[in-house]
This record gives sequence, C-alpha cells and structure tokens, in this order.
Amino acid sequence: MPTNTGFLIQFIRLASPFWQSEKKSTIRGLTIALFFLTLIQIVIAVVITEWSADLFNALENRSMSGVLTQVGLIILIFIGNIAVTVTHFKIKRSLQLDWRNWLTTKLIAQWMNDGRHYLVTHIQSKDTHTHDNPDGRIAEDVRVATESAIDLAHSLVFCSLLLVSFTKILWELSGVITLNLGVVEIPIYGHLVWLAMFYAAGASVLGWWIGRPLTQATNLRQNVEADFRFGLVNARENSLAISLVHGEKTEQQRCYGLFQNIVDAWQKQTIAWSHIFMFSSGHSVLLMAFPILISSPRFVLGSISLGALMQSAQAFQQMASALSWPVDNMAKIAEWRASVERVLSLVHALDTLEEEIVHRDPHRIERIKTDLPILRLHDLSVVRFDGMVCINKMDIQINAGERILVTGNAFTGSKLFKAIVGFWPWGEGEIELPNDEVVFVPPRPYLPIGTLRTAICYPLPLKDVNQTELEDKLDAVGLVTLRENLDSIDNWDTALSREQQQRLGAVRLLLQKPNWILLQQSFDSLDSDGEIAILRLIGQELPKAAILTITHESRAEDFHQRKITLQ
Repeated sequence: MPTNTGFLIQFIRLASPFWQSEKKSTIRGLTIALFFLTLIQIVIAVVITEWSADLFNALENRSMSGVLTQVGLIILIFIGNIAVTVTHFKIKRSLQLDWRNWLTTKLIAQWMNDGRHYLVTHIQSKDTHTHDNPDGRIAEDVRVATESAIDLAHSLVFCSLLLVSFTKILWELSGVITLNLGVVEIPIYGHLVWLAMFYAAGASVLGWWIGRPLTQATNLRQNVEADFRFGLVNARENSLAISLVHGEKTEQQRCYGLFQNIVDAWQKQTIAWSHIFMFSSGHSVLLMAFPILISSPRFVLGSISLGALMQSAQAFQQMASALSWPVDNMAKIAEWRASVERVLSLVHALDTLEEEIVHRDPHRIERIKTDLPILRLHDLSVVRFDGMVCINKMDIQINAGERILVTGNAFTGSKLFKAIVGFWPWGEGEIELPNDEVVFVPPRPYLPIGTLRTAICYPLPLKDVNQTELEDKLDAVGLVTLRENLDSIDNWDTALSREQQQRLGAVRLLLQKPNWILLQQSFDSLDSDGEIAILRLIGQELPKAAILTITHESRAEDFHQRKITLQ
C-alpha cells in the first residue's frame, strides 16, 4: 500500500488528465462555478451568525421591532440559501458524472482492447487482489473514487474558508482576558480561538487513532464483496454444467464460503465503525455545550451580551468543526482511498502489460506482421506461469491454404494458438503473421445477449450480413430450425445446447470468411460424423483458408495435409 504522499501523487496523475481533456473549458467552468458558490455558502454562514447575535440582542432588550426585522432578514437568507444550495448541488453532480464518464470510458478503452482484458487476469502479483474483478473496479470503484473525491474536495475547501472566516470573528468576540498568576498578570488575546484549536487538535488525534482500523477493514470488505459477486455470476454462467454433474451442493458451499468472508469483513468493519460512532457521538454533544460553558462566566459578569454569547458559541462550533474535518470525514476518506487504490492497481496492471507489449520484453513472444502470405514460428518457446516450458524452440512455416492437424497435448496446443493470436505472450521467439486476420475459434463461442441474429453475426455489423446467406449457412450446418428464432432475444449461452453453440460458431466462421483459421476443439460436442461434416464444409466454403486444427477426432487426419505433434 502506498504512503500518503505516494498515494496522493498517484491519484493526481490519475485525475489531472480529466481537467486537460477535450471538454476542459466546460469542466474548468463548472469547477470555478462550484468554488464561487462555495464562497457564497461561507458568506451565508457568516451572515447567519450575525443574524443570530442581532436576534438574541433584540430578545434580551425585549425589542419587538428588532425581532420583526430579524424575521424579515431570515426569510431573505432562507430563499438565498435554498437557491445557492440547489445550484451548487446540480453543478457538483454534473461535474461528478462528467469525471466518472471520462474515467470509465478511458479504463474500458484500455481494458477492452486487443485482448488486454484477458491478458491482465494472468499477470502475476504478490498481492492476489491487485487487479482481480476489473469489472467491479470499473463499475463501482470508479464511481466512489470520482464522486467522493469531489465531495471531499468541496468539504475541505468549505471548511478551510470557514476556518479563515470564523477565526477572525471568534478572535474579535474573545476580547482580552487576564490570567492572574499572583506575581504577574498575563493578558490572553483571542482565548476562544486557542481553545478551539486545542479542542479540535485533541479531537483529531484521538479520532484518527480510533479510526485507523477502518481503512483496512473497508478495503477488505470491498474485495470480498467483489469476490462474492463474481462467484455468483460465475455460477449463473455455468448453471448448465453445474446441473449436469449435480454440483449444486458444492456450489452452495463455495458461495457460502465466499459469503462467510463478507461476514468476517463486516464484523471487522462494524467494530471499527462502533469505535468511531462512540467517539463522534460524544464529540458532537461536547462541541454543542463546551463553548457556551466557557463563555457563560463573561455573560454572567455582564462583560458580553446574550447575542455575543450565542455568536461566540456558534463561531466556536464552526471553527472547531472546520478544524475537525479529518475526523468528520474519516470514514468517507477510508472508503474513497480504498476505491482509488483498487482503480490505481488496475491502471497499473494495464500500464505494465502495455509496457511489456510495446517495449518487447525479451522474455515475451514477439509477433511481427509481414506482407508474406505465411505464418512462421521462429525459435518459438512457450512457457507456463510456473516456468515449465510447453514448447521449446519450435520452427515451422505454414503457407496459405494449408491444413494442419495439431495433435499431442491439447493444453500445449491451446497455449500455441493463444500465442499466435497474441493472447499468450509468455515465452520467447518470434511469430511472423500475415496481414490477414487470424481467427481463433474456441470450444465455446461467445454469444452476447440480444437477438440470435446479432449473436451469430458477432462481431460483424448486421448491415454487413446478407439474410439469404445467413439462412443458407444455418441450413448447411444443420440448424434450419433456428431460422424462425433469428429475431428472438434471449441469453443464448443458456438457451442453446453446447452442440448448437458450436454449430453457430461454424456459421459465424463461414460468414466472416477468414484466410487463417485456428480451430481449438471447436466441434468436440458433435458426434464423429457431425464433426467431420463441419470440417469438410469449412474446407469447401473456404478453400483458400489455412486451417490449424486441434481435435481428438481420429478421422480428422484425412481432412488435413500434414500433422504437428506436441509433447
């Protein structure tokens, strides 16, 4: 965890580009307006204390005209305060939304780019929570980081201005008191100011000491909450597989275990919160009574009026409250810092990944685009995270239109395919790629929620797909019955069987018409005849395509021209 100084520097680096973005004129204008309205809020607060002094003086003098004057003034203050508060609220919310929108867009663009969303999950780190659950960080932690930052910044500026304004008022109201030590008399100027400073300093030190465990407890709870959400989503996405093996009991225990982590984190946070509430409740009562009790002897002796007494008490409270900003915002600061650190860790992971890719780490596989219609592996070594070498010094050239069967270890074959498309950079050597796109067809195609037509054509735009061609391809792979469902909306990952999904993967491939294809057990749920029929269909429809296939189907050798065996 970074130090306070290091944390603030990292946060400024994360936040400052927002004020330099394309909408900087609007953003800076809103910021200036927010500051101006905060100044008006301070003016209103000062005016209210002066109004209070005049009201109590009128009451002390039993002046009905004076009371009626203050009634008229409070109506004006009331209307002005509402207008300023509402305008301030709307501008602040607009600025918070703009900042969140900017940072969310930036992170999604960096995360969902050229496989980074996949690669970042494989970065090794000493801290298992440095970049897990990126979806939760973007959705929730960015919200807290931006909204709370503006709330805290506004309250800090407000309290700073409040401190300056009411220190002057309280100093004037304090007058001079004489401390008689017997042999010498010492005049003390602004004694209420010094008392307010000592009071706030003592409360702040005690408050920070009591609230130290809250930051760690808040961070822990956010992590385990994200783990629990991810566990439930994972169970939902794999509900069919769980049902087929009757794994419900195991899933119940796993989900309960994740929730137990939340219970433990909740209890730790509750203990931290209870200590803070114990302190803050006592602090609020004492702050209300302390300044009146301190100034009451001067009122009893006739040194000050009732209005001055009440104004002194209010000024003391405002000054002490301003000085107590760290204590009052301790919990919010803890939550904000925890969220910012989670966002920063994701940004750091993505930046580290980008650095490795751009600067071509010698311990990373180098992918080079060429104008030649070949796929060449030169001294290619692929390693696992534990350091084990899966592929060692492979040299092979694949020409356009070739069909190659990859046999042996399917796990190693999967790593090879991922290395070719850039999703497994761990290893050494070079991969020379053609300018044409290399399409990787996994065992289970991604089918986004929406219409079946959209799911099949993904990622092609619907306007680029001919209706007749789409229906012909469905017929060709044996899915003629799905024609009538093309405009139906459903979660196709669960609505369709695995075999249907793999056949749709073949339809998508035929629509895309790539010249370089990697098939990783793409049709393993089909029976032997069905898988061979799909492979032949692809060969007929895409005769110029180079195809590398990983499959356990023994009859697939007849479809391919040569074979690579991986140990």
